[in-house]
Amino acid sequence: MSWGDVRGLLQYVPQFRGKVFVVVIDAPVPALAETMLDLVSLHDIGVQLVIGSTVHSTDDLLDRAAEVELSVEEVVDLISPDSVTETLKRGQVAIADFTGKNPLSNTVAAFSHAIGGTKLILLRGVGEELPKGAVRAAEVTSDSDQIMRSAAAACQIGIPRVHLLDGETPGVLLSELFSNEGVGTMVYADSYRTIRPLREEDIVELLGMIGRSVRNAHLVPRDFAAVAEKIEDYSVMEIDGNVVGSVALYRYPDDNMAEIACLYVKQAHEGLGYASELVSHAEMQAKQAGVPHVFALTNRAAEFFQQLGYTEQPSDYIPSDRHQQLQASGRDSRVFGKELG
Repeated sequence: MSWGDVRGLLQYVPQFRGKVFVVVIDAPVPALAETMLDLVSLHDIGVQLVIGSTVHSTDDLLDRAAEVELSVEEVVDLISPDSVTETLKRGQVAIADFTGKNPLSNTVAAFSHAIGGTKLILLRGVGEELPKGAVRAAEVTSDSDQIMRSAAAACQIGIPRVHLLDGETPGVLLSELFSNEGVGTMVYADSYRTIRPLREEDIVELLGMIGRSVRNAHLVPRDFAAVAEKIEDYSVMEIDGNVVGSVALYRYPDDNMAEIACLYVKQAHEGLGYASELVSHAEMQAKQAGVPHVFALTNRAAEFFQQLGYTEQPSDYIPSDRHQQLQASGRDSRVFGKELG
């Protein structure tokens, strides 16, 4: 594991600390031991856990928790959240009795919402194949699988995110939670992936993120002051609260042009179409500003821009000031332009 991987994991700790996760453990018996160890890890970083099962008795869960020295208390009343809240305040894990219920029933979802649950996680046994990745609750239709409809209904009740995981896969719980893309299915009600303006507190992270490409001469070097001075030109893609990509739109109003620059997506998120989304966002900004032409300078992403409708242009296609800067830099960047319809 690289230091970058460690940093990627650590970024979740402050996000998860103090949050309430409701975990329905319907995984088969052989998977219970490892699941409990994963729950210990979550509890150790400050996640407030409520666990239950529709297929395993609370006694089974109590025994399994004792084996890994997880401090727990059984909660009988699913109607009133007070007893759960008191248990969590004491630093214990609450065990709820979900036996005889649908794991994503309105009862379980309403209970999860009442105790402030930010995630409802179902570790399933054998079941239907589900779409991997993030699915907006509003996109789930009457033709979707029942479990997807139940997850979407839970979001409508007030649960921000519902995770559907294969409980037979070793380490699936931590793999899902400690990566932006996850390994299972996440149905979400809130904004999971967004492109937003760069904020001053993001600048250090942005500079660190693009550092590798700068060192490889793929991106122009930038410092804090330079970015801060033109902060309104920058946008970042955020996934699950983490910045994973960037783009900038430098405007040349006297030439009716704008440059798409500082395009970067973290290595772990390459190949998912995020760069195209960032370019589309910058193009939309240009259109809204009444700019009819955009261009990009690149020495390695020619095919990418051509696929987006850009055509190679002579170097004097770009504004004269930018042309002079390019010549002075000694970079061998190629020019690609696009007329916005």
